Amino acid sequence: TDKERSTQEAIDAILDGLNWLGLGGDEPPVLQSSRMGRHAQVAHELVQRGTAYLCPVTPEELQQRRDAAELLQKKKATDGSLSAEDAAKLDEFTRPFRSPWRDPAKPLPPSAATVVRLRMPDTGELTVVDHVQGKVSRKFADLDDLVLLRSDGTPTYMLAVVVDDHDMGVTHVIRGDDHFLNTFRQLPIYLGMGWPQPEYSHVPLIHGPDGKKLSKRHGATAVDEYRDVLGYLPEGMKNYLLRLGWSHGDDEIIPEAKAVEWFDLDGLNKAPARLDFAKLDSVNKHYMAEAAEERLFELLLSRPEMQGKTPEVMGRIRAALPVLKSRAANIVQLAEQARFLT
Repeated sequence: TDKERSTQEAIDAILDGLNWLGLGGDEPPVLQSSRMGRHAQVAHELVQRGTAYLCPVTPEELQQRRDAAELLQKKKATDGSLSAEDAAKLDEFTRPFRSPWRDPAKPLPPSAATVVRLRMPDTGELTVVDHVQGKVSRKFADLDDLVLLRSDGTPTYMLAVVVDDHDMGVTHVIRGDDHFLNTFRQLPIYLGMGWPQPEYSHVPLIHGPDGKKLSKRHGATAVDEYRDVLGYLPEGMKNYLLRLGWSHGDDEIIPEAKAVEWFDLDGLNKAPARLDFAKLDSVNKHYMAEAAEERLFELLLSRPEMQGKTPEVMGRIRAALPVLKSRAANIVQLAEQARFLT
């Protein structure tokens, strides 16, 4: 639903990385942008069921509300306190948004552009039993009436992901724990439609060696960089990433067949894992030693440092691969090991 970031180039990069890792889908990918009609249909059905409503409040009015709250917070910080009237306003402005048009008896302004908002219950709480986070509850009063359908008819991510998961028969959602709070905003859509709820597992994000959230300052972040720049094999990367978020006793080398056999949700780690390139090298070195020499030779030929080498030089490197590959943790190191033959 994010049209600015959902470029064809970005889509191709994601699918290329998944396919390289051997994680391509059994069916073609489904783009949310191709299902907007279905998303809108569900939004309007929720309105008919009374679990959503049309709201004419504009983004500008919501921004005015946020700006007013910020001014009152600054005034409180400067003066040390607020009058009873201002304190009540601040409480209202910082509370989860409840539109006055959630009251079905309140008539809409004539010809007003409207969004579709989810009608959160006023009382009670929602409980999620997550395979990683455990049993967590949150009051409905702490959740805002989120927008499902924008005034131009386009769906929001919150609506689209729920509708697509339901329609595709998704039974288990495994995603980063930065989406955990979204679960409490998405489940009321399932409840409003009377749909079965999936099981959830929110795994911790990968951190850098310094314990902070992984970012570009820690080095490569895109999958193709690990392949094209750092020279890792897909089976090594997949094994390492599996062990970052899941464990099976003390096993470090877990081939794909064993991963399929052993994997269960109870093995998901609850603490954030740290990216450790030394460990990644150790795992990948195992797969380098097992890889066929012809495959490694083809990967070497694609390296920029190997361009322009004579057939005689490449022949010597090819002949030495059975020995060289056992000393290298990745294709970059393999090229360095072969330098003396050039």
